[in-house]
Amino acid sequence: MTTLSCKVTSVEAITDTVYRVRLVPEAAFTFRAGQYLMVVMDERDKRPFSMASTPAQKDFIELHIGASEINLYAMAVMDRILKEKSITVDIPHGDAWLREDSQRPLVLIAGGTGFSYVRSILITALEQQPDREISIYWGGRELMHLYDLGELESLSVQYPQLKVIPVVEQPEKDWSGRTGTVLSAVLQDFGSLAKHDIYIAGRFEMAKIARERFCAERGAIENRMFGDAFSFI
Repeated sequence: MTTLSCKVTSVEAITDTVYRVRLVPEAAFTFRAGQYLMVVMDERDKRPFSMASTPAQKDFIELHIGASEINLYAMAVMDRILKEKSITVDIPHGDAWLREDSQRPLVLIAGGTGFSYVRSILITALEQQPDREISIYWGGRELMHLYDLGELESLSVQYPQLKVIPVVEQPEKDWSGRTGTVLSAVLQDFGSLAKHDIYIAGRFEMAKIARERFCAERGAIENRMFGDAFSFI
């Protein structure tokens, strides 16, 4: 791991609770798609955030930070970013990175800002294996929380083997897409997951349920399921 001072070059409010933050580190850095960094608040306080950018993007790091009055943990980080225009990060962390030697079809699953984790994996996989079969499931409470859905839909036109499945928990009347939870959507769409690599970002309880149900009901291989939560549950 390397500790780096980073200049904050842009902050964009992309929803009422999510900010897109771009950082330029003071020195060279490396990571694998799907890894995260720690924002150093002080010696004993380091806070994890997935990197939405890819290892191939050498000039900046992009974070998607969900911060609101009910998430003071992340809001404190945003306050520092906005006030000081710089932060210190510890990079890289996590072992749920993209296994680049695999040819297996990919299922990417994210809830909310967990999208930043699967975005890095998705873009990297498309660059390295443009013909690989990939399904990405992104769930949000409302459609507005799927803030980069336009980018995904554009990619699905460019890469026909990429399937984008947005899932909304509280849809508006004119929503004609999938509703409910991302895990239910995956279970509905796959009779078997035995041949797939699965990457998941979400709450610990979501990851736990996914591992249990996918393995028991769809034949998923536990050691082909990846997510930071699995290191803790």
